[in-house]
Amino acid sequence: MIAISVKKLAAVVGGCVGDVSTVARGVCIDSRSVTEGDVFFAIAGENFDGHEYVEQAFAAGAVCAVCSRDVECGDNVIVKVDDTVKALGRLANFCRNDSKFKVVAITGSVGKTTVRQIACHVLSKHFKCHQAEKSFNNNIGLPLTLLGASDGCEIVLAEIGTNNPGEIAELTAIAEPDIAVVNNIFPAHLAGLGSIEGIIAEKASIAEGLKGGGKLLINGDFAGLAQYCQKSGFDFVSFGTDAGCDIKAEKLVSDGFSGSVSIEGVDVFVPLGGIGNLHNAIAAWAICLEFGISAEQFAEAVKTLSPLSMRMDVKEFGAVTVIDDCYNANPASMKNAVEFLMSLAGEQKKRSVFVCGDMAELGDESDRLHTELGEVIAEAKVKIVLVTGRQADRVAKAIRRSGGDAEVFAFVSTDELCENIINYVRTDDIILVKGSRSGQLEVAVERIAKIFS
Repeated sequence: MIAISVKKLAAVVGGCVGDVSTVARGVCIDSRSVTEGDVFFAIAGENFDGHEYVEQAFAAGAVCAVCSRDVECGDNVIVKVDDTVKALGRLANFCRNDSKFKVVAITGSVGKTTVRQIACHVLSKHFKCHQAEKSFNNNIGLPLTLLGASDGCEIVLAEIGTNNPGEIAELTAIAEPDIAVVNNIFPAHLAGLGSIEGIIAEKASIAEGLKGGGKLLINGDFAGLAQYCQKSGFDFVSFGTDAGCDIKAEKLVSDGFSGSVSIEGVDVFVPLGGIGNLHNAIAAWAICLEFGISAEQFAEAVKTLSPLSMRMDVKEFGAVTVIDDCYNANPASMKNAVEFLMSLAGEQKKRSVFVCGDMAELGDESDRLHTELGEVIAEAKVKIVLVTGRQADRVAKAIRRSGGDAEVFAFVSTDELCENIINYVRTDDIILVKGSRSGQLEVAVERIAKIFS
């Protein structure tokens, strides 16, 4: 974060203090992570209220605290505001506009984090870059990403997510991106967005915050997205595999743990599994192209990528192979993951096992989409399916109705699944573990590791 006086900071966030000349040099929302010179934002969450930890923040070296209610703090400086989350956003926007770095903001139904990490990996070879920590894509994470950029940073890569209409417009107004990216459109967050049309409108609203002269990049393989952007009068550049795309990729080949794609006649080796990650690489290429990266430079950098945590991350525990993809789930990412599982199982001639959790936030479409998931699993001919969550029975019934020879076992909770998993998996299996975050299926990965390591 740029250095800013507490007096100026108070004016920016909508609060008021006296003539305080102390300078703030960082931002923190966790009192345990405060360092000398930080400003502490007291944010009330579902489980913790930052106002209860203001004293600890000052003890750790905070120069002031931004609060939305009165707090006993002795002679320490408090900046009182109506809403600390909105205040955090205002400070982030101010610092963004008072800095020289370019902002890349990425949204989409799936793959935001992967696109961001691929692009950052490549661009970091040529520029000083800063990217989001983990999947920081909401009204707290996005400001923290922008505020986390250090002096001399040239490019900030951020994610913008949504659950409800209007959220992306609010976030893009904070980020004011120089480059805004819509990676794809799939059924996700239907509980809040209602329909595919609602998803398109919400994702495309990222263009509303573009900085003057900024560039909108969209996936041209989704005709509805391009049509909406045209009707809305957005000037955009399309990327993808469709013949009409401005930035076109060809020859996508997914081969077990990796794959390849051709861009501008250059074959790019992508050390990530699944066809979905090849599409993510194309989006990352569209971003890098905006910064003058050549196809050859892109290919040279991408081949050194490391696996991404809980995203098609292939792990070996003894003789068992686990595809850890339990960060999140929606119909498109589930289908991609199942295809990847069966590709690896066929290549290595091993038995396929799918530890399957719910797909969350699908609203009124949840029943139908979970039924379709069962049909996808059956059609892929997965051998063993261990399904858990609220929709477990629905998925299991759909698999059985669809025929095939899959053995299906349903569990009421992740804990019950973990207690019984030893009865269903065996040495030399290839196991896909995937579901929405609410299922916390990473504990199933941990259980498998404990059994077979």
